[in-house]
Amino acid sequence: MKAMILAAGRGERMRPLTDNLPKPLLQVAGKSLIEYHIEALVKAGTTQLVVNHAWLGEKIEAHLGDGSQYGAAIIYSREDQALETAGGIIKALDILGDEPFIVVNGDIYTDYSFDSLKYFVTSFKNNQQTAHLILVPNPPHHIKGDFYCQDNILSEQKNNLKGQRFTFSGIACYKPEFFKNLPAGKQALGPLLRSAMSIQMVSGEIYEGLWCDIGTPQRLEEINDRYGKKGGGVK
Repeated sequence: MKAMILAAGRGERMRPLTDNLPKPLLQVAGKSLIEYHIEALVKAGTTQLVVNHAWLGEKIEAHLGDGSQYGAAIIYSREDQALETAGGIIKALDILGDEPFIVVNGDIYTDYSFDSLKYFVTSFKNNQQTAHLILVPNPPHHIKGDFYCQDNILSEQKNNLKGQRFTFSGIACYKPEFFKNLPAGKQALGPLLRSAMSIQMVSGEIYEGLWCDIGTPQRLEEINDRYGKKGGGVK
């Protein structure tokens, strides 16, 4: 099973920290965010990785190399300008292959175990859904959440669903057909997910462990204050 780490964003809200450093190379407890993901994926047995980049991508390649220092093999998908989430995945589809693959945002901080997705894939291959999202309880900066989840099926609209909305963690598993026949170029993921949800093609589950979206310098500082001295992060 392959995985893609999304690392192409400019990180405008993180400026000035990202003026000379790509966002996934920002550090918590002395280690870059993207390295936590690489180590967690390798620990779960996922060693074939794709990393896309645009802004200061050469620094990402210089820092991570070919991945061998982490026990991984990294292939880079280079973008002249960031293609947004779906566009970046579409560009990398030939590298990702014909089997379901993991995608994780390079700018989150979490102790989520990718073993969960690895074991999930067997059943995922045999059901009709083409995307599976990991949701988290709504953080203070996104209290309204993104999607409803009932019986592991996701919906943007409540309709007959009970319960509350949850926030998309930036961790997911996709079948290649989710992106089939979509044009190359800049393209957001949200509209594709909402369209697939309207016909019950997206499943999901709730994760209630450590998860933080590194969206502002203040959040990065808070996370370092909270977890940095403890080592924190992905185990």
